[in-house]
Amino acid sequence: MSHHDDTPDPRRWWALGVLCLSLLVISLDNTILNVALPTLERDLGASSSQLQWIVDSYMLVFAGLLLTAGALGDRFGRKRALTFGLVVFGLGSALSAFADTAETLIVTRALMGVGGAFIMPSTLSILTATFPARERAKAIGIWAGVSGLGIAIGPLAGGWIVENADWSWVFLVNVPIVLGALLAGRWLVPESLDASAPKLDLPGFALSTAGLVALVWAIIEAPSSGWTSPAILAGLGLAATMLIAFVAWERRTPHPMIDVALFRNRRFSAASGAITLSFFAMFGAIYFLTQYLQLVLGFSPLEAGVRILPVAAGLVLGGPLSAKLSERIGAKVVVATGLSLIAGALMLMAQFEVDSGYGIVAGAFVLLGMGIGMAMTPATDAVMGSLPLAKASVGSAVNDATRTTGGALGVAIMGSIMSSVYRGDMDAIGAGAAAHDSLAGALATASGLGGEAGARLALTAQEAFVSGMHTAVLVGAAIALTGALIAALFLPAREAASAPVVTPEPVPVPA
Repeated sequence: MSHHDDTPDPRRWWALGVLCLSLLVISLDNTILNVALPTLERDLGASSSQLQWIVDSYMLVFAGLLLTAGALGDRFGRKRALTFGLVVFGLGSALSAFADTAETLIVTRALMGVGGAFIMPSTLSILTATFPARERAKAIGIWAGVSGLGIAIGPLAGGWIVENADWSWVFLVNVPIVLGALLAGRWLVPESLDASAPKLDLPGFALSTAGLVALVWAIIEAPSSGWTSPAILAGLGLAATMLIAFVAWERRTPHPMIDVALFRNRRFSAASGAITLSFFAMFGAIYFLTQYLQLVLGFSPLEAGVRILPVAAGLVLGGPLSAKLSERIGAKVVVATGLSLIAGALMLMAQFEVDSGYGIVAGAFVLLGMGIGMAMTPATDAVMGSLPLAKASVGSAVNDATRTTGGALGVAIMGSIMSSVYRGDMDAIGAGAAAHDSLAGALATASGLGGEAGARLALTAQEAFVSGMHTAVLVGAAIALTGALIAALFLPAREAASAPVVTPEPVPVPA
């Protein structure tokens, strides 16, 4: 089915429910896992770089495949792409639940990433093709709200599961949601495709995936191997070569995966940059804040999940507020303000200590959620209005790829900075291998030692972790402020009057 403003599909609001359910399973997935990381570290004996890979193998495959998955959806049918994605995601979830080593879990999480890459762009492109222009902004607002909700309630659900059941249920919980979406989608979701879809850009897919994998691998492995080690330098060099070759190929090929000329559109590129940097800060911060709440402040997994809820409160406040403000004063000021609030939240996190009370933590979380809500909604709307409707899947996939790459790099870079500082501080006191590798390892060693020596080691390790966290959040704050500056300088306040909302001109993409 294609999109017609005068004859909207009568199933469209029911279809939106199915699309939101499909999206919920993805947005829940990363944050539900974060609360379980200390448990996985103990049960599977995972090192800190393996923990980062458990999170990032999913995000990396997701980001690497998004553009190709979007193009396949446009060519062969977006509903087919959604169905395929749900089946693969459900299978990956079931296999992850039964993983007995960190390496196995990294591989099964990557399989989940394949499924996620097909689900995300197809939900947005089906939405865009199904709703008339006059209803589309409202539908995308609901879609983005569900995405934010999933990200925010994930830690609470994960905490409850880890305390009341085995960690494998963090993955098994996805299976009934996937089955529900598959069954309902069969009858309620209309099919749509782009009749003029060009052939697939396989060299572009290979170059972009290789470049991203090499980049994130080098960043995650650098703290343990050393930033100047030959392997890490080779990885960074390969990443740069592949990504430069990707841009050069995309400019030359008649059927590019990404039309690089899109980034000449200030509205598109500034809005995509704002979303990327929002997710860099959010995923990077939540990755180690769940560990801070449990391993430093001593909360249980469920207590930690409850204490992350202020992020959800901030999102609930920030999203609708940003929509109203954007109508009055335009997207430029709202997006720049949102990114500035994210930077402020991260600077506040640099004040967290080993013995901090929860008040300052809650304040930082509300500010973080509010900043993300304010930056994300108008930036998404700006991207949505920048591209032709016929390219709905690829258009949404471009935005999702920048967002997911931002999240993966946030975990990799902020996690690596924290690990580097932590290991340097533990080296200074001559800590053993387990204590040197991760905070959970240090606390387990301290517990075995007992007495004054154990207490001293535990406190030293917690202080080293907090010191690493301070450095990481300040880097994140600088990156968020850079995003605010980009939005203020380059994001137009409103959609250009010449871009009408009816014809093949708008496309989607949220967060």
